[in-house]
Amino acid sequence: MHDNHFQLMRDAMIDSQLRPSGVNDRAIIRAMATVPREEFVPASRTEVAYADRSVPLGDERYLAPPVALGRLLTKAEPRATDRALIIGAGTGYSAAVLAHVVAHVTALESDGNLLEAARTRLSGKAHGQLGDIELVDGPLTDGHAPGAPYDLILIDGAVEDVPDTIAAQLADGGRLVCGLVDNGLTRLAIARKRGDVVRPVAFEDNEVPVLAGFSRAKAFQF
Repeated sequence: MHDNHFQLMRDAMIDSQLRPSGVNDRAIIRAMATVPREEFVPASRTEVAYADRSVPLGDERYLAPPVALGRLLTKAEPRATDRALIIGAGTGYSAAVLAHVVAHVTALESDGNLLEAARTRLSGKAHGQLGDIELVDGPLTDGHAPGAPYDLILIDGAVEDVPDTIAAQLADGGRLVCGLVDNGLTRLAIARKRGDVVRPVAFEDNEVPVLAGFSRAKAFQF
């Protein structure tokens, strides 16, 4: 009965949040319908796991609303052969979803408590037929150069700026999706790498939890 309760909530998320917002890619829908989102939030938050809002994970970090992740992945057009990097893996939900769609996921997290939670959740159950996930520990702003180049980079949160170190890890023609902080608002954005240029362009307003440490460098003033 308990599992059925969450299955009904998952179905409602698909039908009332994702599809009406333009998340209709079959692979993404199938992945988000398979991964039990309630297992990636604190036990006290399971009843709001499928709500259309961010869910606190602790340590001032949040799980983004389902629509934000769904729209970012839809815009990124992940392919079965892609090697992907997730920056800000949190408890591992986005890695679990993306692993159903691409060949390999490197999931980077800097918070030790969240990283341990991700290890526990991703190893505890198969969540269907997961692809290859590598969890790595390190500063989020550094990315993970040993696994580069990546076909797809997901910054799982809103940032003011994408550091050059991360942009350099994207393959030519690769896609980077993220939230952007702009004058106190958060927007969803995508960039496609052309040469050395990775410039995220916002495509819609949406609630995305802000990731600390990605502030834009202040312009010099006399």
